[in-house]
Amino acid sequence: MKTSVGAKPLVFPTPVFVVGTYDAQGKPNAMAVAWGGICNSKPPMVSISVRKATYTYGNLMERKAFTVSIPSAEHLQVADYFGVASGRDADKFAVAGVTAERSTMVDAPYVAEFPWVLECKVFEIHELGLHVQFIGEILDVKFDENYLSEDGKPVMDRLRPFAWSPTDNRYYALGDELGRGFAEGKKLTR
Repeated sequence: MKTSVGAKPLVFPTPVFVVGTYDAQGKPNAMAVAWGGICNSKPPMVSISVRKATYTYGNLMERKAFTVSIPSAEHLQVADYFGVASGRDADKFAVAGVTAERSTMVDAPYVAEFPWVLECKVFEIHELGLHVQFIGEILDVKFDENYLSEDGKPVMDRLRPFAWSPTDNRYYALGDELGRGFAEGKKLTR
């Protein structure tokens, strides 16, 4: 029997996205975002949701562009810092000791030291309640070369992305490979 825990924003794994934006003066900012994910295939799109009170919200409204940098496990402390500090009060890139790299596709920075980045232009904006959802059309995805296989595909166990748990406010590494997609389910029909 299942026990109700009430209506809550609980889905596992919850991603750790670091959203990069520029403010009106061109100052780079980054914010850790957990409410987001891929939301369309063609054209490729990602959604992120932020509160209006955040510095990032104003930047998104101003520039209509953002990046999503995906940190590896060794960048946990930097990614967490981007979620606890405000760009209104600090130059987060300088404090974290990382580089704000200008996107080649959109008017937004990304974290150069993180292995993976999505470059996005704002496609749609939806006011949802406490959060505002920004749908970004992904114009390009970039990976550091050492995270790619010989045939140019990202290798998950090299990337080592991690997830955040909203129930206990902790970060968790992604686990072992369990099987192949679009193959495991077919075993039930044999």
